[in-house]
Amino acid sequence: MGLALFMCWRARLYAELQKVLPNKSDSPSRFSISRLLSTIAHLHQTCCQLEQEINNWKQLLQVAPIGYLQVDDQNQLLWCNQQACLLLCLQLPASPRLLLEVVRCYELDHLIGQTRDSQKPCQQEWMLYPTCEYVREVKSECAARTLHDRPPFVLRGYGIPLPKEQVGVFLENRQEVAVLSGQRDRAFSDVTHELKTPLTSIRLVAETLISRLDPPLRNWVDRLLSEVIRLSDLVEILLDLGRLEKGAYHSLNLKTLDLPALISSAWLSLEPLARKKQLQFYYTGPESLMIQADEQRIYQVLINLLDNSIKYNIQAGEIKVKLRPTDRQIQIEVIDRGTGFTERELPYVFERFYRGDPSRARSATANVTGEIRPDLLSTNGSGLGLAIVRQIIEAHQGYVRASNHPETGGAWLEVFLPRQQP
Repeated sequence: MGLALFMCWRARLYAELQKVLPNKSDSPSRFSISRLLSTIAHLHQTCCQLEQEINNWKQLLQVAPIGYLQVDDQNQLLWCNQQACLLLCLQLPASPRLLLEVVRCYELDHLIGQTRDSQKPCQQEWMLYPTCEYVREVKSECAARTLHDRPPFVLRGYGIPLPKEQVGVFLENRQEVAVLSGQRDRAFSDVTHELKTPLTSIRLVAETLISRLDPPLRNWVDRLLSEVIRLSDLVEILLDLGRLEKGAYHSLNLKTLDLPALISSAWLSLEPLARKKQLQFYYTGPESLMIQADEQRIYQVLINLLDNSIKYNIQAGEIKVKLRPTDRQIQIEVIDRGTGFTERELPYVFERFYRGDPSRARSATANVTGEIRPDLLSTNGSGLGLAIVRQIIEAHQGYVRASNHPETGGAWLEVFLPRQQP
């Protein structure tokens, strides 16, 4: 019986030794105490190296110019660097504590939950209003007053899923970018206001001269007048963008409208331009769909999207408009068979004054009298058409995105609107 127990103990010991053998082909029976000690020393050295690498990464994150924090599967704060403490006005607790107990930022908590559920990198941007309530223990009354008087700023978070359902979040202060963007928009607004008056004066002078000149000279004044009108339309578009940014949702004239009928009306306005390229139009969706929106603004969005598809489509191509309503939102898809967007263009197609690759097929958008308002069309190559689309859709609490359709290879513009305006 004792011999049997000894053999069982020996078999278990050899199995354990086999796990730590540096060479799996070695037999545990030939395994000496000295080799076991050397193996243990080797494993200890490996652990020390790994700990040193972890400390190096922590030191790098500690001095990084962006914030970083890490939470476990229960949303308890495990670790954060110095920049995250400054951004969120928190002190790293001695032991893991629930994140919402340390910093009252529900947007950050939502980003962490979204990253954990999707198991994909996610990002979110929000306005942070730091106060002394963010800190559980403020060392002095002066420090509390400083935190309370700190102005709000724009914060962007990047959530990254980690093993064991942990989540790491990088935090970036976007206040400087927001300030520069506001200064740029104010500069655009000031310049457009200053340009409006002289352009109106030049237009009045040209219209007065055109009836008093002989035909040879009248052609030059006609060209001058057309260019002045084009500049005036561009100024109106810039002023319209500024009004949308300032007023946003409150500047909309919301009413009940039939979206499929509005799509049909926009296409009929642009049909003379499509007829020149022998383009076919296909609509897929419900025959009637009532929504709450600003009719003129949504019409402007449809005009710009369809005009973009006409300009960059191939000869004798097709344009597809798909309307997909759901319980919460409405999706509008505009698909063409053009050359599509390049990878370099996609991040910037909705930026102001951005113009794509000149090699893309273009078609001149000639003025069509009596049907199309010039101020509703994206100006010829000015790069404002899709910028207006994004601004109007965001004012309606929706969003828009651009990509290349996998089947046609052309541009694929998707507009998402809420079913009911909040």
